[in-house]
Amino acid sequence: MSGDKKPNAVRVIRGGPVLVSGPVDIELPDGARVQSDRFMVAVCACGRSKNYPLCDTSHRKKRRRAT
Repeated sequence: MSGDKKPNAVRVIRGGPVLVSGPVDIELPDGARVQSDRFMVAVCACGRSKNYPLCDTSHRKKRRRAT
């Protein structure tokens, strides 16, 4: 990398969200944009979030076990 600008940190959580150091400006496939000025942003990777593209921890819901 050139210059003094530090790259944004991205952390992928298996079975969970993608954590991105913020602030962020997310562009969706339809061209819509979602912005967050938080210092760390959880981006949904499972597609279950009711607040997509931001994570609402829906990935944590336990699946029923077959009996």
